Amino acid sequence: MTRLSIVLLVALVFSALYLVRVQYDSRTLTTELHRAQAEAHQLDTEHSRLQVEKRAQATSLRVERLAQDKLAMRTVTPAITEYVNSAMAVSVVAVPASAAAPEGRP
Repeated sequence: MTRLSIVLLVALVFSALYLVRVQYDSRTLTTELHRAQAEAHQLDTEHSRLQVEKRAQATSLRVERLAQDKLAMRTVTPAITEYVNSAMAVSVVAVPASAAAPEGRP
């Protein structure tokens, strides 16, 4: 009878230790799962932000391409850029076109 009691006691102790080990592994895996879900959410947010940024950049490139192809516009360079003084622009509007360009330039 004592042998049977000892065997049952050993089996009970091993099953209790196994149960503790399984619970520990379960908690560890749950923690890793939550960490992975948080990282997945962060990566999804980053992906969405990058998609918005990509669309914003693609829109300006598309508009620039259409302006060059369809409207025959060219990109602005310092060699062809003219700066207009706002006070001068107002005075030019107030003065008739024939008086504003005496040298024959429109």
